[in-house]
Amino acid sequence: MVSVSCLLIFSCNKKQPPPAPPTPVNLDTVTAEPVVYYDRYPSTTQALSQVNLLAQVQGYLTGIFFKEGTHVKKGQKLYDIDSRIYQDNYDQAVANLKVAQGTLTQSKQDADRYTFLNEQKAVAKQLYDHAIITLQNAQNSAKAAEQTVKTAKTNLNYSVIIAPFDGTIGFSQVKLGDLMTVGQTILNTVSTDNPMAVDFLINEKQLPYFEDLQNGKYKTFDSLFTLLLPNGAPYPHTGKISVIDRAVNSQTGAIRVRLVFDNPDFYLRAGMSCVVRVRNIDNTPQILIPNKAVVEQMGEFFVFVAKDTVMNNTSDTSSKKHDAANSEDKSHERRGLFAIQRKVVPGATIGANVIIKSGIVAGDKIVVDGVQSLHDGSAITTSNKAAADQAGKGNGKGGQQTNGSPDKK
Repeated sequence: MVSVSCLLIFSCNKKQPPPAPPTPVNLDTVTAEPVVYYDRYPSTTQALSQVNLLAQVQGYLTGIFFKEGTHVKKGQKLYDIDSRIYQDNYDQAVANLKVAQGTLTQSKQDADRYTFLNEQKAVAKQLYDHAIITLQNAQNSAKAAEQTVKTAKTNLNYSVIIAPFDGTIGFSQVKLGDLMTVGQTILNTVSTDNPMAVDFLINEKQLPYFEDLQNGKYKTFDSLFTLLLPNGAPYPHTGKISVIDRAVNSQTGAIRVRLVFDNPDFYLRAGMSCVVRVRNIDNTPQILIPNKAVVEQMGEFFVFVAKDTVMNNTSDTSSKKHDAANSEDKSHERRGLFAIQRKVVPGATIGANVIIKSGIVAGDKIVVDGVQSLHDGSAITTSNKAAADQAGKGNGKGGQQTNGSPDKK
């Protein structure tokens, strides 16, 4: 029992291990200032109007009068279908119309004559009635002949395919000599090219904001909508909201928005994958810190704030079991600079920086280098980071750019 008691006394009086040395870090003071940034949305260019050219009459293709992939004008001749049979039908219909018109003239003269005789009581009533009926039949025949001429004329016109509107025409789907089938053979596709639509999806929570933009609530702001081409180059023209879709997708919570961009040089073509940039309109100061200062853990984001304070020696696990007994013992306390973990809510990313919406305030000193070696309550020092601090300033907020132009005012 004496031996066991001595062992317990010895273990209780065991010296605590020395604390870990402070971790060298670089610090940066948080400031708030106006920032210009853009929310980015993947988008696709669309033609405002697009139509497939279909054959309306049957026949062999006899002519192609355009260059594929070029701009065409409304009414421009594009294709010819063999029109000989339709020309013959039209000529025959015109001839039949002339016969019907001649018959109508004769019937009208007879009707006038019998009408005069009937008034003089000089002709049988039956002959007068027959003359009037013959006139009516002649009139109906003439109208039918006129409609036949119109139908023949329409079919003749359909043998020539013209552009329905100004736009860009694609690759021809038929070649000379191909047989056209009515309503089935697609000859080509024509789509409008100026202006061009750009469609993208937004979250339903953003819908009121975009409705305000559509209604012109923020008219004082220019260049709210810009476009990045597939190669990353900025498109030279700005856009405006044309349409917001009628309904939200109940499965994804997204709704489609359509912008319209002028396209005088035909840079934009239907189906391109671009990026829509929507400029922020909030002029209030924003907190902008280096992205490398933010640590992600289990879907949450944190930064380390430097505090000059007193901390308990968390490396001594036995002291945690005897906090009540050692409440008066100050040997486990350390005074100095410590890294305190703060949960933050990040916003838009601007180059190498990120906007912080909440969690830290202007004036806080945050760790921007060495965060990988820290945990909540780590002792830190800046004495060994002078050279690195100078390098870090080169990557700080003063050099942030988005798409080649500074984002900060």
